[in-house]
Order: sequence, then C-alpha cells, then structure tokens
Amino acid sequence: MRHRIPSGVLTIVLGATTFCADAGPLRDRLLERQAARNERTAVPGKALRDIPYGSDPRQRFDVYLPAQTTSNAPVIFMVHGGGWRTGGKAETAVVENKVPYFTGRGYLLISINYRMLPDADPLAQARDVALALAAAQGKAATWGGDPQRFILMGHSAGAHLVALLSAQPSLAAGSRWLGTVALDSGALDVPDIMEHHHARLYDEAFGSDPAFWRKVSPAHVLQPGAQPMLLVCSSQRDSACRQAHAFAQRLRAGGSRAEVLEQARSHREINLQLGADRGYTDAVQAFIDSLLRS
Repeated sequence: MRHRIPSGVLTIVLGATTFCADAGPLRDRLLERQAARNERTAVPGKALRDIPYGSDPRQRFDVYLPAQTTSNAPVIFMVHGGGWRTGGKAETAVVENKVPYFTGRGYLLISINYRMLPDADPLAQARDVALALAAAQGKAATWGGDPQRFILMGHSAGAHLVALLSAQPSLAAGSRWLGTVALDSGALDVPDIMEHHHARLYDEAFGSDPAFWRKVSPAHVLQPGAQPMLLVCSSQRDSACRQAHAFAQRLRAGGSRAEVLEQARSHREINLQLGADRGYTDAVQAFIDSLLRS
C-alpha cells in the first residue's frame, strides 16, 4: 500500500533513517546535523564550532585551525550555497577537501551559516555574511588569524552573496578583505536572469519586483573600489560563464581587478574538488597568493 505524503511535508533520508518533516527549519536542522556528523569523520584537525555572530540559531560559524599553532595566518571565509533556501556550513562539498588543503598550508578556514528563505531574503542574507565577517575579523587574532588577510569565498548562492558584498563594499559595514573567490555563481546579473526563462528557485529568491532585482544584482550595485575577484564558472553551464565574463568586464571598466577561471566541471564539482584536484586548486591558489603578496 502506498502512502501519500501531505503537501508541505518533506521526506529526508539520513543514512538508514527516513524522516518526514515540515519543509523549513526542521529540515535544515536535520540536514545540518547529518552534515556535521559526516564532516567530523571526514575532516581532520581542530575546529571551534557554532560560534555565534547573532541571535538567530543559523547565525553561527565554525573555525578550522591549522595543526600547528600560528599567528597572523591568512583566513579563508567560506559561504555555502543551496539556492538561498538550504545548505549548511558543514556540508561535505563545503569542507571535506578545502579544510585539509587550506589548514595544511597554515590557513584558518571559517565556514558560516546564515538565515535562509523564507525568513531572510538574499539582501538580508548578504547582511548576515557581513555581520559574520565583522565578528570573525574581530576574533581572528585570538585564533592565530590575521584580520587584515581575509579572503572571501562562496559557492553558488554563497558566491552570489560574496559577489554582492564585493561589488558593494558599503554593505560590509566597514569590513575590509583582500579579495573574493566566487565559485560558480549563476546570479551576477539578476535582472538578466529574471527577464528570461529561468529556474523557479530564482522566483523564490528574487520575487517579482524589478527594483529589488537591481538591489541584489552584483552587476547593478557595482561601486568604485570593488574588491578583486576570481570568478570560477562551470563551462557545462553556459549562462554561468557568460555572466562571469560580463561581470568581469564591468569590474575592469570600473578599475577593479577581475579574472575568470572556466572549468569543465559540474556545479557541485567546482565546490567539492577545490583542494583535491591539483590543477584546478593551483589556479585558485595562484590568485589567492597574488592577493597575499599585494
């Protein structure tokens, strides 16, 4: 006999256990809990977990420390993706390869959570990222990190959020960082997306107001002094690389440094394989090294 799952209920399979949960906060907690369990077994080294930067339960970040005690270490500040609605700081694709790679080279890596749809729209999410950044920079020295040597990194929706902050540094409430690595954002020109055929997740994130589209579009809020950016894009997704090249042109026209790194990898592989695939990782590391030398 088949059982019908009521509307608004999500079935989640974690290991051998199946949960039926209301879509929303419970789902996020279950997914985050499983991701954290997986991450603890997959990622070696020391970590400080669930450090708050606000009062909401999702306003938390994890700090991964180098094996050797250090001081003035550079910091990778990582923002997960998930369509502005799901995802978490401890997901395999976020930390499994990046943490051992960067901490093995003496970096700190900070991976953050932020509020999600429907509780917070992408502009509020970008402000969460800015709030987390300010909190992390304020505490970095106590962990052996250098608050002046932060590099922002984000994947997918997280790449959109770090690109938005980088294009409009005034959103960051006075925080400064060396540059930004955006891993396969498909939302650099939001009006362009919304005015053409697009996935439903963009409607959920950006709504129907063209004025709001421009407010959350990195290409439309670009200010003088935008941060240097490396835009990694999947060549398997034509729209992602098209937007990356167009945004890079706008950055350069405004006097900012911008590079595009096309990769013949899937959207998920761009995130997961950073730190594992040598050629790809070396190309990203070369950009980061250039920031640290400047």
